[in-house]
Amino acid sequence: MRLILTGGGTGGHIYPALALAQYIKKVNPGAEILFVGARGGMEEKLIPGAGFRLQTLNVRGFPRRLPPRLFSAVYLLASSCFQAGKIVDQVDPHFVMGTGGYAAAPVMLAALKKNKKVIIHEQNVVPGLTNRFLAPWVYRVCLSFEGSRRYFIRRSNLFVTGNPRASLMDRVDKTTARRALNMDTELPLLLAVSGSRGAAKVNESMVEFLLRSSGNKNLQVLYITGESYYEKVVFRLQEGKCFEQFGGRLCVRPYQQEMPLAMAAADLIITRAGATTIAEITAIGLPAIIIPSPNVVHNHQFINARELAGKGAAVLLEETVLDGRMLQQAVYELLGSPSRLAEMKENSKKLGNTGAAENIYKLMFPPS
Repeated sequence: MRLILTGGGTGGHIYPALALAQYIKKVNPGAEILFVGARGGMEEKLIPGAGFRLQTLNVRGFPRRLPPRLFSAVYLLASSCFQAGKIVDQVDPHFVMGTGGYAAAPVMLAALKKNKKVIIHEQNVVPGLTNRFLAPWVYRVCLSFEGSRRYFIRRSNLFVTGNPRASLMDRVDKTTARRALNMDTELPLLLAVSGSRGAAKVNESMVEFLLRSSGNKNLQVLYITGESYYEKVVFRLQEGKCFEQFGGRLCVRPYQQEMPLAMAAADLIITRAGATTIAEITAIGLPAIIIPSPNVVHNHQFINARELAGKGAAVLLEETVLDGRMLQQAVYELLGSPSRLAEMKENSKKLGNTGAAENIYKLMFPPS
């Protein structure tokens, strides 16, 4: 089996592709897998670091404003399509799968032109324009959400598979996870994640929440600030004597390498609504307070969050009105109601799909 996986730019495009590749190598060790990404993207670090081959294209996204960057982006797209065509010829893949990002479009276009079987994976409820445009001509379109169907004209090649990232969520029990993180095994644990780069409004509200909650002896918090905000957050918490008052029940980090471990330890998470995060929390059924980023195309994080909130798996708080008092009220209400948390957990699990990678693989090679 020869496979080209293409996508990148953000973790939301890279991690699902990596998860699928790791599953395929597990069940089919002889599979030849090549990643194609964008030059200068996160994939240049993540893909080789995971042990897979990567080739990059000199391509960038289209700007929302007019020239001169628009002309440059068009030129790079045409050039990258030519580069992608040469890669497809060299690999002669059985399948080409795109997970989104700047590099995916030229590779999928080149593969379609050469009559290769192309598969699209869409992580969000609202699909991107490129995926919607190419969907009628590809072999399969793999969806993470049932609600995505209505955005596509052709329905016969649509399959709800889930997000492969969910397949990597380890089945670590809560006690083991907490011990690994040096957290109390008995106290309720709130996990707060501001995103890999952090978010100003979320961090501001979290600091206010922690200052207001530092006297609560029945709460422990693992708080991931994002690297660019870490020092500022720690300074403000030290200034407010927050660490002293929490007495060891507050752990603040810029980044959490093993996010599945942190999620397994938590009773409740405060998070953004990126597709990878949604896949992870629904895979383990983690109740969530979701604060969608307003700075994304098509407002897709809000729609992702609304999908969970509408099914009773999460509470949606909009960033425009967010503050520490609102966070405190939401957290205390949920942690103070074990029955509601249990219901949210079950509703979340119903939306998750830990067999997503297997589902996609079976679309490539249906069981005989």
